[in-house]
This record gives sequence, structure tokens and C-alpha cells, in this order.
Amino acid sequence: MSVLPQRGLLFSASASATGPKPTAPWRVRCLAVTTTRAPPASRPKPLSEAATTTSMPSTTPSFLDDPSSLKSTWSHRAWVACGCTTVFASLAKSALLAAESHSLPGPVLAGWVGYILADLGSGVYHWGIDNYGDASTPVVGAQIEAFQGHHRWPWTITRREFANNLHALARAVAFLVLPVDLLCDDAKVLGFVALFSGCIMFSQQFHAWAHGTKSRLPGAVVALQEAGILVSRAQHAAHHRTPYNNNYCIVSGAWNAFLDENKVFEALEMALFFRFGLRPRSWDEPSSEWTEDLNATASTRVDT
Repeated sequence: MSVLPQRGLLFSASASATGPKPTAPWRVRCLAVTTTRAPPASRPKPLSEAATTTSMPSTTPSFLDDPSSLKSTWSHRAWVACGCTTVFASLAKSALLAAESHSLPGPVLAGWVGYILADLGSGVYHWGIDNYGDASTPVVGAQIEAFQGHHRWPWTITRREFANNLHALARAVAFLVLPVDLLCDDAKVLGFVALFSGCIMFSQQFHAWAHGTKSRLPGAVVALQEAGILVSRAQHAAHHRTPYNNNYCIVSGAWNAFLDENKVFEALEMALFFRFGLRPRSWDEPSSEWTEDLNATASTRVDT
């Protein structure tokens, strides 16, 4: 609604102050602008609303209906045993060769380098499966899907039994480390392989501890976290907060500050985008498919 004053038709714009007064009074004309609106029932849904109602995933993870999926099977335990055996064989063989050659410092230093690089390797791998590929990706598709599920329900990793959590990495370690154990006789190489592969295999357990509460963790684990030997709870918690593109390393977390402050992963993302046209998930607004389901988290905490 607008109110517009208009002068009468007999008023002369050129009349002076002493000239004749207008013979017609001011008139007020009211203009109302109306719009036609379709009935709510016939109004189509906006695209974003329709997408939300059709593609929103369930707020209840499927494994809550099947708790056995979080438990270890004999197959899981067997693979973890194989992985641990190959890692221990590397370590033992390295120690024996070092003792024979009286050159212990070399293998020890190599093992320390393996531990440091395992943290970097865990970060690079974690960044890759967080940002690229999907469940249909060859070889690592299942892990990509699992990590996306982990972002929706991060607390579930604390409920997985030990072998259930480690068996996939243990299987890879068993296949890759066994040939080294059989063919290599260099104490330094074996020391590096033992620490690197061992930390990679157990990184998922370090990851699970980073999601635990201090009161429920063993005192030794808390001490190692606070000393920076294992990734801390506070550091990894930042990975599960906006913008979800940092703190990827999950062994000790020692590389996280360097990688994030120097924007190493951002540089890699730009290189992959301009070279291959691959767009990482971290460039998009967080999707409900890989951000934490707070409703399920709250209900689970109430249950526990």
C-alpha cells in the first residue's frame, strides 16, 4: 500500500508566490500492489527441500540393529595374528642381526624414522580416503565408506572390538611385510619396516583411543597421549569439527601442525584439481552424509 499526493489539474507550476492559488484541492490516490499466491497444497517444493526429504540418510546407523558387526570374528583374529607375527618377525630379525654386527644404533634410528613416517603416512592416507572416491572405488572402496560412516558416527570406533578394528590393516601388513622378512637381511631395513608397519597396523587402535574418554582409558595410554607419543584426544577432536580438513595424522599427530600450517594438503588438492579435475570433498559445504549425526550420538550417550 502506498499513499501518493497529487496536485489538482488546474494548479499552474509557474504560479508565483503572489499569483492565484490553485483552484483544485490536493488529492490523495492510494495504490495497492497485490500478488497472487497459489494455495500451499499446490506449491511445488523447492529443490533443496525436495533433496533433503528424499536423500537424507537415516539417523540410526545400521550396526545398532546388528551389534555383531562391531564384534571380532575368528577371521579377524587370524589376520591380526598374522599381521602381528610378521611385524614381530621383522623386529626380532633386526635385533638379532644388529647384535651379530654390534651395530645397534643404526636399526634403532631406522625404527625411529619408521615411527615418524608412519604418522605422516597415516595422515596422507586418511586425507585421501576422506576426500576422494566412494564405496565403488577399487581396493579401498570399503575403507572409504567406513571412514565416511565414522564421520557420521565417530563414537562407534570405541565400541568395535580390537580385531574387528584392526583386521583390514593387519591383512595388508601381513602380505606386504612377509616377503621383506624372508628376503631381507639388513638390520636397518628390518627395523624401519617393523616400526613403520606396526604403527600403521595399530593406528586404528590409536585412533579409537583418541575418541575415548580419559576416565575410561588405561593410565598408560593417557600418559602416552599427553606425552605426544600417541595422537591426543584434543588434537583428533579438531578433525571432527568444521572445516573437517585438518589433523589427519592418527599415529602420534606430530605432523599435523606442520601439514596444516603450511597448507600441504590444500596444495595437493589444487594440484590434483588442475591436473586431473578431481575435486575434494573438503571444498564443499559439509554434507549430512559425512558430518556427525548428533541425534544418534545423543541417543547413544543416553543409552550408555
